[in-house]
Amino acid sequence: MKITRTLRSVPTGPDASMPTAAEFFAGIGLVRLGLEQAGIKVVWSNDIEPAKKEMYIGHFGENADHVFVSGDVGEINGNEMPSNLGLAWASFPCTDLSLAGWRRGLKGSESSTFWGFTKVLREMEHSRPPVVALENVVGFATSHGGEDLAEAIRELNSLGYSADVLTLDARRFVPQSRPRLFVVGALNPPEDGPIINSDLRPDWLQSPFGDPTLRTHQAALPTPPPPLTSGLSDYVEHVGPEGWWESKRRDAFVASLSPIQAERLEKLKAQPVRTYRTAYRRTRNGKPTWEIRPDDISGCLRTARGGSSKQAVVEVGAGDVRVRWMTPSEYAKLMGAEEYTLKNLRSNQALFGFGDAVCVPVVSWLAQNYLVPLMQGKLQKSATPELAVVNG
Repeated sequence: MKITRTLRSVPTGPDASMPTAAEFFAGIGLVRLGLEQAGIKVVWSNDIEPAKKEMYIGHFGENADHVFVSGDVGEINGNEMPSNLGLAWASFPCTDLSLAGWRRGLKGSESSTFWGFTKVLREMEHSRPPVVALENVVGFATSHGGEDLAEAIRELNSLGYSADVLTLDARRFVPQSRPRLFVVGALNPPEDGPIINSDLRPDWLQSPFGDPTLRTHQAALPTPPPPLTSGLSDYVEHVGPEGWWESKRRDAFVASLSPIQAERLEKLKAQPVRTYRTAYRRTRNGKPTWEIRPDDISGCLRTARGGSSKQAVVEVGAGDVRVRWMTPSEYAKLMGAEEYTLKNLRSNQALFGFGDAVCVPVVSWLAQNYLVPLMQGKLQKSATPELAVVNG
């Protein structure tokens, strides 16, 4: 695919002293929102999807201190990257790493774009940024028995980076269950912290640190906020009667529920107060069926490529049940991007963009507590971590 650029240079402006970043696989720009909340200026972005670029430019606009490169990451020349970058962020496709996919790993047609990203870093030679951040699904840690993650770390090692591995769930900031894996590469890593934070590095994520063939580190970080146990109801958008499914479709939804699911719905229906739940359509024993979450938390938002990927909202209580698709506004709120520009967007375009993005307050927390101090050489090496909260 031909590479196109919306702008050709990154002039030095009055805020040139801010740490700068390049975001690969930028999508609709939610990583940029999180980084900028933490004081990192995004000066360069790349994505291959025209519909996502449309959303990105529709929200951020075009200005003289940012370059958006459209096209395949494999065709980007590292010699043309901005100089003096502090961070390169890559949320490369999860398709081949997800537990819901074919698990082809880093050799899969989409997740293999990781190698295009590291090719750019290699071509940057002595100008490559001191910090690199990878983001993907937690399935990255177990893909091919953990070898895909180890191979990615080896590649970063070959470029001079030590690697830290941690996990964060968006549920610590917004009422959406969305666990993600992060690999932070550092040319000048901090000393290992005295406390291994089990919230960030649980037992199932310890394998890379015990592999003597890998160069790794574990930074001392604050404990993130505890996971939310409720809050979805506060994010639900109030829509008119026409926004809910008509009775025939609603009844088909109820009829598809398993006995356990139906019992759960009936108990909620009998309560005097209306509550909200989310539901996904699954295929069980060859038949489509709906499954309702038991709590006031949204399931993980996904790319809306088909009906099974779209999440429904269920309003239940006071003897009544209503069902409808989740709205773009609700997707935006659950991704910590309530102010994102939604005007003139097609519904599926918006759902696709948000479902394939990174939750804003997760990025902000990681940047504020790890990436910025790491870039500035100020990361705590021995202090006892304290609770840190970032408003999302």
